[in-house]
Amino acid sequence: MTVENPGKVWFVGAGPGDPELVTVKGRRLLGEAGAVLFAGSLVDRAVTLYAPPGCTIRDSKDMTLEEMTAWLIEQAARHRTVVRLQTGDPGLYGALIELARPLGAAGIEWAVVPGVSSAMASMAAAGESLTLPEVTQTVILTRVEGRTPMPEGEDLASLAAHRTTLCIFLSITLLHKVEAALRAAGWPEDAPMLVVHKASWPGEEKILRGTLADIKARCREAGVASQAMIVASPTLGALHWETLARSKLYDPTFTHRYRKASA
Repeated sequence: MTVENPGKVWFVGAGPGDPELVTVKGRRLLGEAGAVLFAGSLVDRAVTLYAPPGCTIRDSKDMTLEEMTAWLIEQAARHRTVVRLQTGDPGLYGALIELARPLGAAGIEWAVVPGVSSAMASMAAAGESLTLPEVTQTVILTRVEGRTPMPEGEDLASLAAHRTTLCIFLSITLLHKVEAALRAAGWPEDAPMLVVHKASWPGEEKILRGTLADIKARCREAGVASQAMIVASPTLGALHWETLARSKLYDPTFTHRYRKASA
């Protein structure tokens, strides 16, 4: 089916939960939207308050992919601006490509507005850094295998063997698998672990710190069993270390294009 003179569908990242973390562009598009389809199970409905009066707003949590696609196509035939509001960033653990392909087939233009990922929001909430000089310069965004299988070579134990920062999505109910994979990769029992539930959600955020040995018990005690980011990283707790490797960029003995080194 091809729609004549359709509007444009925007896939907007709503960010991790705090309505103020949607981008300026995302908020502008919500203010112009004739229709908004939002992921109610993950996105705080407060974000939809940026939509204008009379805007058609639909929660997608009870919809199949085919129903969502049909709704977006129908609304694009009626409105110049249609927004699909997705949690975090649309390109990370979302159905962006699955939704966009039918839109293209129907002759509907679409574009993406990136959003703040819960990985970044979780580390920000905890006052931690994803990278540190001479500790790790690599961040791996991944998950453990559940009902959705992992591609060959992407099992968590293999990734964890790199000993970099691991931001583990969609896996809090499989924390036992996370622990087993880290142990298989040689992480020690006292390796620091961080779990953040509903990062940035006003009044709902929980920050749990522990080790590989006790993080599961801490989550159980706190009742955290959904919408949580798991972070394993050699950078955790660096704020309280006695010494840190200094960043070369700001070292007075380091020359770069904007500053000459001092003696």
